[in-house]
Amino acid sequence: MSKDKVYFISGGGTGGHIYPAFTIVEKLLNDIDTKKIYFIGNKNNLEFEISKSYPDVEFLPVNITGMPRKLTPAFFKWTIQLITAFFTAKSYLKKYNPDAIFTTGGYVSAPIVLAARAMNKPYMIHDCDSVPGLVSKIAAPYAKIVSVAFENSKTILKSNKIIYNGNPVREAFFTVTKEQARNKLNIEQNKTVIFAMGGSQGAKTINNAMIKILKPLSETLNAYVILQTGKKNFDEVCAELNSIYPEYKENKNILVAPYFDEMVYSLKASDVVIARAGSVSLTEILQCNLPSILVPYPYAAQDHQRKNAREMTNKGVSLYLEDADCNENNLLNMISQIITDKQTLNTMRDNISKLTKTNPADEIVKQLKSIMQ
Repeated sequence: MSKDKVYFISGGGTGGHIYPAFTIVEKLLNDIDTKKIYFIGNKNNLEFEISKSYPDVEFLPVNITGMPRKLTPAFFKWTIQLITAFFTAKSYLKKYNPDAIFTTGGYVSAPIVLAARAMNKPYMIHDCDSVPGLVSKIAAPYAKIVSVAFENSKTILKSNKIIYNGNPVREAFFTVTKEQARNKLNIEQNKTVIFAMGGSQGAKTINNAMIKILKPLSETLNAYVILQTGKKNFDEVCAELNSIYPEYKENKNILVAPYFDEMVYSLKASDVVIARAGSVSLTEILQCNLPSILVPYPYAAQDHQRKNAREMTNKGVSLYLEDADCNENNLLNMISQIITDKQTLNTMRDNISKLTKTNPADEIVKQLKSIMQ
């Protein structure tokens, strides 16, 4: 088959919308039918920076920000912004005439979804959270296919064709082995490995608790502990560790880092993870078959992190810990509960295996190609 298919991909504002969208971009770039991919986003957001890593993808900017939740002058200013962005999106559709449109939601997707609906262009949406966002709710009834990452979303979105796929993840999560990951990080193969992370921004609550239990975890339980502090918190964490446990630098069971660009290796090397409950993090954790302790960010939009974490807890793959209760004693007890009770660990892993999909990105691309007119 010849390369003759043109795609519009959109999703932005937060990593939960951006990374799944670029996972689909990567799949389409390697697809024999793909002629050209355009990414629609805001030049002031992370999606623009990430797009620079894909020279074969052309970025089409739309000037849109998050919708104010109150009827203030800012809301009316935003309405004008949305209308302008809508006409910009329409002009892109007329000029490039895509065969299919794929969005992962978020406010950045709103203009292209509205324009596609107005011009009767086929589009597919993928919602990454257990609580679908406003754009997904508006777009779902007119989408050719609605893909969801959580089963719970199927009861919220209105669509004649809604499919539970799970979130798409990069190919490395299917190819890198635990042995390879541990070799890369210089970790003994027979160690129990605990990974605490809070994303690129870090999570102060998790950091503060972990600082106080690095010593008992690494010395008393003889576990290898990886602490990803977040870039902005790294110096503060190191200063605190120097004051209460200066020997940590010589402890070969401890790795403290601001951020891992190749997160797949840190996750694949681990046995248990402590994390926030964003949709992308949860998907990657599940894909690595990792039991987890989830500490949802309490101020997330629509409280979606708590709801994500509750769903994982209900399915028996995670333990739940409120941010306000995430102190050293509670966290140490939960970690010990998982790593010292092999039956608990194995039961959680068995439950994870029932949830994970073989390769969600492959299925999503097949479904996207099926909506072409």
